Amino acid sequence: MKIVILGAGQVGGSLAEALASERNDIVLIDSDEKTLRELGDRIDIGIVVGHAAHPDSLLDAGIEDADILVAVTNNDETNMAACQIAHSLFRVPTKIARVRAASYLQYPQLFDPQAIPIDVLISPEQLVSEYIARLMEHPGALQVLDFADGRVQLVAVRAVQGGPLVGHQLRYLREHMPKVDTRVAAIYRRNSPIIPQGDTVIEAGDEVFFIAARADIRAVMSELRRLEHGYKRVVIAGGGNIGLRLAHKLENRYAVKIIEQSHERCVFLSEELSHSIILHGSASDQDLLLEENIEDTDVFLALTNDDEANIMSSLLAKRLGARKVMTLINNRAYVDLVQGGEIDIAISPQQNTIGSLLTHVRRGDMVNVHSLRRGAAEAIEVIAHGDSRTSRVVGRKIEDIDLPEGAAIGAIVRETDGGSEVLIAHDDVVVKTDDHVIVFLVDRRQTRHVEQLFQVGFSFF
Repeated sequence: MKIVILGAGQVGGSLAEALASERNDIVLIDSDEKTLRELGDRIDIGIVVGHAAHPDSLLDAGIEDADILVAVTNNDETNMAACQIAHSLFRVPTKIARVRAASYLQYPQLFDPQAIPIDVLISPEQLVSEYIARLMEHPGALQVLDFADGRVQLVAVRAVQGGPLVGHQLRYLREHMPKVDTRVAAIYRRNSPIIPQGDTVIEAGDEVFFIAARADIRAVMSELRRLEHGYKRVVIAGGGNIGLRLAHKLENRYAVKIIEQSHERCVFLSEELSHSIILHGSASDQDLLLEENIEDTDVFLALTNDDEANIMSSLLAKRLGARKVMTLINNRAYVDLVQGGEIDIAISPQQNTIGSLLTHVRRGDMVNVHSLRRGAAEAIEVIAHGDSRTSRVVGRKIEDIDLPEGAAIGAIVRETDGGSEVLIAHDDVVVKTDDHVIVFLVDRRQTRHVEQLFQVGFSFF
């Protein structure tokens, strides 16, 4: 496909890198020539220096024959105007835009072919706040990803000494939990992937990705580590868009406090939120944290726009006794440096946003794409179509499907007359047409092979 990306920031650059490696024709537009040159030297893409929403810049990028426009500049208005121009002048089939301002998002009728023709809206703040809310539901999880409207979840946990399954082979899990069906999709040991087999032994320190029906997640987690008590008291450092969205989600279930430096923003937050306590001050102020009993806090969330401020306030909160610390980090280079030490979970907005974007630019009937391990791995939900004559997967047992190396089917969600059925992927399970198939790839470079596997042809025999 030919894809024009507007904005060479962290999201635009990461998306260009991900898509260029899949042999798409990518052109990136930005006014920052230095950043564009650096990206162009590193990855095989076209670059255009210019204003992202100007027709002449779009023409220089070859917009007339583009399949998709992805507008992810830092300016909502630029993104919306570019989609309007791409539609009105060039009839681009698919237009995707990042829109951050809640004041726009609360009027969905704005984003209509008869108004502002945006086919897919991406809101990083909404994606990140939903992601953190899922982590709050499963204390002890490193990642929690939804598939099939939340009926199936992929969860990453750190196995710890004393967990019932630690030191045992994976086949022991089914014997120990005969009423709970699950599948371990991947194991990362000292940052290297291991494809799980029945005789694979779980070691303390392993990062284990498993998939199960939503109702069974806690039971499986209990096999890998001691279950943590649910969270009650939450402190959010930063009352920006993400902090506000998250507080809205959490304040009816948890005791929420927000620390915000801007007095004007504090007044706004107090008017917007019903049950949260708003504190005017710095999250790096030790006296303030002690006054607010940080040692009794279950989760400290650093969600400002400043990576260094987030890291320092998180380290201080942890040192003063906060039970769990989650930190928003925009710079991808920092994520691996800090996670797993004093900081329990480093949250990358880019990783959440990239996965959502990839869902809409991939071939095949993709429902969900989640980017994992800083983009090295992926989890995909794809719908199987066709029949045994036209599809390489429909009508076949999972053990007979020719998956690329490093790929594993984790689960299938099948619609039935009584609703839907979650089938954990064992070798003898047969894929049917319209099944939602969840695939885990330890090497995202194999994505193209998975796309081709699920494409329907006239006949493969």
